[in-house]
Amino acid sequence: MAVPKRKHSNSRTGKRRSHDRLKKRSLAYCPQCSTAVPTHVICPKCGYYQGRTVVEQEEA
Repeated sequence: MAVPKRKHSNSRTGKRRSHDRLKKRSLAYCPQCSTAVPTHVICPKCGYYQGRTVVEQEEA
């Protein structure tokens, strides 16, 4: 059975784990109402997505 001869250093372990973190969601601005919205998501304020109004918003 294969067994490591030496312990991996903390530096080497950290280098391996450096890509495991969660990344922030990138934000884009809605071309209709200029609200910051995550990419690939319908705008919650005006219902606009990919050049058309997908969800009709009620006036409050």
